[in-house]
Amino acid sequence: MELGISMFGDLRLHPQTQQRKAPHQRFTEMLEQVQLADEVGLDVFEMGEHHRADYSVTNPQLFLSAAAAVTKNIKLGSAVTVLSSSDPVRLFEDFSMLDQISKGRAHIMAGRGSFIESFPLFGFSLDDYDALFEDKLMLLLDIVAKNGTNINWNGRLTQSLQNVNLHPKPFQDQLPVWIAVGGTPASVLRAARLGLPIMFAIIGGMPVNFKPLIDYYKENYLAAGHDVAKMQVGINSHTFLGATGSIKDDYFPFYAAQMDHIGKERGWAPFSKEVFLNTTQPEGAYFIGEPNAVIDKILQQHEWFGHTRFVGQMDVGDPDHNMLMKSIELFGTKVAPEVRKALK
Repeated sequence: MELGISMFGDLRLHPQTQQRKAPHQRFTEMLEQVQLADEVGLDVFEMGEHHRADYSVTNPQLFLSAAAAVTKNIKLGSAVTVLSSSDPVRLFEDFSMLDQISKGRAHIMAGRGSFIESFPLFGFSLDDYDALFEDKLMLLLDIVAKNGTNINWNGRLTQSLQNVNLHPKPFQDQLPVWIAVGGTPASVLRAARLGLPIMFAIIGGMPVNFKPLIDYYKENYLAAGHDVAKMQVGINSHTFLGATGSIKDDYFPFYAAQMDHIGKERGWAPFSKEVFLNTTQPEGAYFIGEPNAVIDKILQQHEWFGHTRFVGQMDVGDPDHNMLMKSIELFGTKVAPEVRKALK
């Protein structure tokens, strides 16, 4: 199993001044964090895309290119690229550049996204939410399959291309493209039929309830005739580690502040500590606690899902830099070796 971390580049709101952390400070911290993730031997680092005041990264591949310059081995990908409001041609060019800079460590994680700010920002209608994703995904896959060479395309909601050649080419023989899903069966079925690696975001509730959906993906992947040896299934969940049992109390204020900020927009009830603590229990979705508890939860979910990648989203609420560095260190030096040993 590959083990890694993901971030959204959250910008913490100062409770007294009501000012958010400066993006340049957050970028500096995140580059130190991804560098540490690489040094402690984690396999994957992924960055999200948002167009809001509470997140710092609007262009994952731009940040990942900076990360490529301070890392050596860790794979670098988006989490996610909001494909519906992006240009697949530009994405291929950008990620090919990232792949060249990183010498073959780039991958695209395409998704529809749970935020919709990018649609009006870039001139797209929410009425075309599903059609845009479908059309742009097929164009992106066509470009990737042909390595940007001799592209001919007539899409419904995309540009028409005739004998187009894109540059630069990726460092790898072919750029990996993953599909990120929340829990929509239609999205799972599409990824399975196309033979694409899939990432399930499990960020609440009871993870075991995802087993039928993951089995559904595997069954349809095989039914479509794809090679089982190439099947890749990932899990992404909110994650934070500490050396002592107090880490839940220490991390809760950061996490709750971000949940309440988003919750006000979406009509959610205030986020309670009871819900937080319940969701950190062995059967819950959060991987928050001491290393041994996180090890046990990863291995338990592997028994259920048989997944090949686990990525912990570690910066929800923009926790203190030193706390986050310690969390990454523990994940890389305590959790990852034990999980790899158990699954070897």
